[in-house]
Amino acid sequence: MSEPGRRLESTASAFGDLGSLRPLRIWKDVTARVVQSELITMSVVELPPGGHVPEHRHVNEQLGLCLMGSLTFRVGAETGEVGPGGTWRILADVPHEVRAGAGGAVVVEVFSPVRDDWAGLEEAPDVPPRWPAAT
Repeated sequence: MSEPGRRLESTASAFGDLGSLRPLRIWKDVTARVVQSELITMSVVELPPGGHVPEHRHVNEQLGLCLMGSLTFRVGAETGEVGPGGTWRILADVPHEVRAGAGGAVVVEVFSPVRDDWAGLEEAPDVPPRWPAAT
């Protein structure tokens, strides 16, 4: 586990594999595998069926892409349904929340500036990622 207040470390190589990244517990049952550079955090987030991320806000701008499953987002006063291929944009300090559909969801999210607040999160069980599907 990362030390509280310590910045997430990036690997020495420019290349990696999602399955080699240890998931972090972002919310109760929501996990993320994180790749971070000096200015950007990218995460592959897994939400269980009906998984809920309660309303929150942060200084980071956030862009996302749904890879599989479905989500209902509320961003500010706007609500939208998102499925595979759907995208979202959340500006800094805008309140937002999300709930996964019956099959859960896997999404890619990008944050700028980096999510330094994730450095102290606990690791989740090291299970294979849901996406991409094992071959």
